[in-house]
Parts: sequence; C-alpha cells; structure tokens
Amino acid sequence: MKKRVRRLYIADYLITPDRRIENGAVLCENERILAVGGLSGFSMESQVEAFEFKNAYVTPGFIDTHIHGAGGFDASSVDLSPKPIEAMSRILAERGVTAFFPTVVAAPRDEMIANLRKLAEVMANELPGADAVGINVEGPFINPFKRGAQLAEAIVPIDIGFARELIEAGNGLVKVMTFAPELKHSTELVELLLEYGIKPSMGHSVANEEQTLCAIDAGASYCTHLFNGMSPLHQREMGLSNIALTDDRVTVELIIDGRHINPRMVDLACRCKSFSRLVGISDCTMAAGMPNGEYRIGPTQILVKDGYSQTLQGVMAGTTTMLDTGWHSLMSGGHLSDIQSAVAVTSNPARVFNLQDRGTLMPNCRADLAIYEDKTNRPLLTVCNGEIVYRAEDK
Repeated sequence: MKKRVRRLYIADYLITPDRRIENGAVLCENERILAVGGLSGFSMESQVEAFEFKNAYVTPGFIDTHIHGAGGFDASSVDLSPKPIEAMSRILAERGVTAFFPTVVAAPRDEMIANLRKLAEVMANELPGADAVGINVEGPFINPFKRGAQLAEAIVPIDIGFARELIEAGNGLVKVMTFAPELKHSTELVELLLEYGIKPSMGHSVANEEQTLCAIDAGASYCTHLFNGMSPLHQREMGLSNIALTDDRVTVELIIDGRHINPRMVDLACRCKSFSRLVGISDCTMAAGMPNGEYRIGPTQILVKDGYSQTLQGVMAGTTTMLDTGWHSLMSGGHLSDIQSAVAVTSNPARVFNLQDRGTLMPNCRADLAIYEDKTNRPLLTVCNGEIVYRAEDK
C-alpha cells in the first residue's frame, strides 16, 4: 500500500486561478489536492508536513503547449540534442511549469517521422520535473512564404497519407497540428485531425477571409501564435489575423516573450478576445536557460545572443523566455488582472486540450502547483503530481 503523504502549502495568497484567496493554503495528499482555502480553515495536524512562505503566492502549475525545447534539448532533433528531455523537464520545473507539449517543426519526411517516434519514446520515461503530456506538430503543411525559421525544403503541400504517418509516429501523443488554411485539401486535413482527437491549428499562413472561415466551419478553432507567421492586419482585406481576433469560435495563442509582439498588439488581442480564448505560450527553443551560443530548431541552425534567438540569416526563431516571466506581459501589455493572466497559462490550455485534472487549484485535481516570491516573481517551489520537483533553497 502506498504511504499516505500529506503536505500543506501556505502563502500570502492563492491564484486558483478562478479567484484570489488571501492568506491561503493548499492541502495535498500524495498526487491529489484535498482542500483549498483560507488558512484559518485548516488545522495543523501532526501528520501534515507544512511549507509556509512569506511574501509569496501560489498558482496552479503552468502548462506550456507550444515549446520547442529548453535546457539544451530540442524536440525536433531528439538524437542530436546535447541534453536529454530530462534536462528540459527539470529547467521547466524550476520556472513553475508542470506540463508541456514538446513542439516539432518541419523536416524531411523520413527524418520527421523517425524523430516523432523517438520523441514519443523518450516521453514515455518518467521525467524528473515537468510532465511531457502531448506533442505539438508545427508544420510541414504550412505556407512557405510564412515559414519563419522553418526549413524551406521541408515545407510541403498537404498530404493526407503523410499526415496520417505523422500521427501514427506520435503514438497517440500528437495533440495539435498547425496548417495553412489556404492550402489544397486543408478541409480534409481538419477532418482527419478531428477524427484522431487532434486540435487543428491555423498558422504560418496567408489565408484570406473565405479560406479562413472555411477552415473554421470545418472545425478548426485554434490559431498558432497570433500575429506571427501570418499576414498583418488590414482595414479592407480580411485574413487569418483579422478573423482570429474577431471570431468567438477561435482560441488564439500569444507568444508572451515581450519581443515577438509589441505590447500594444498584446493589448489589442486582449481587448478583442475574451480572456477565456487566450493561451499564453513561450515558443522557447533549446537555448532557454542556456548561455549565448549556436543552437538549432530541428534542421535549422540558430544563434542566441543576450536572450534573442534568430537564424543565421537574421529571422526571429523562437524565444528563450519561459512562462514564469512571460505571463506578466499579459498584465503589463494586455492590462489583464493577475487572475485573468494566470488563466491563460493554466486553466485555458488545460481546457482546450482536455487536460481535465490540471490547470486549477481545486479538490481532487492533480497536485500541480508553483509558489513565487511576491515582489520579484522568483520561483520558490514547484510541485508536480504531489512531488516537490524544485525548491529554490536547494538550488
């Protein structure tokens, strides 16, 4: 029989994220949350291990559903990464992230399929920090003119057989795939993805109004990193950016690194979209948490200097800013409250991708939570599935 371990986490306030609870506490037993509320409602029993933090707050563990790598691991080139996925798991836990989707970019057909198989294999291992709970496939069925840092030779027209091979290589872990709605057979691709329970995501695209609405009507309800990799806003010509902003059926990703999107554009997105339709992502590369130097996103070489990531040709290529820093840009740029901003990196991604027991502090949910210093927002402690996977004082 598994030993019962009860832990009580106490802080100045909790962001659940449905509400803010002052002088709050979270009681966990093994991998589940037992109770959440004001500290006065809890009794200090001898068998409960208490962790009390002054000048600190608690959030649910963050969920990053679009992240290419971190800590020296690149999801698009598993065998070539200098560090294993365990390194990525650890460094994310150090930043309050408890679940993530390793994200792959386009590569030549055989290489991409082989890498997905390998990625699914390493994700089956028990990880020391954040959980790898799904795979995000960003390409190869995108518009070559909006490919960003992706390799031009790896971008291909929609091929339903190839798509099926990618899905099968992911061994049930593929949760979202980006495609350009203007490409021929995009409706068939949407139908295939929905058949497998995969979220079709519109992005890296120059789709017009008709093409975008056709994809949405077919069931595409998600948009990959709004504003990036698509035609800019225009007052007469409606494209993916315009439609994603104004169609309430669409949930949008925002890269919240403070560089990819001007703060006024973050503000615009937060004014147009209900905060329940916003998902904050890091779009991090393997260089996140690493020193300046040369890295990669799949077959593409990138150069990182002072936290800025770009290809050797000067094209922006992902980020190095993880969610613990990025979510504050939703408050500073988007003028959202701390509760609304927390929703974008916790309960929203959990709801969108059916991670039903994650993303919130509620009884019977997974014991995934993070504690931060109030003034500096420095991560102090991270709990994943009931286990303390990071403690700043140990570091």
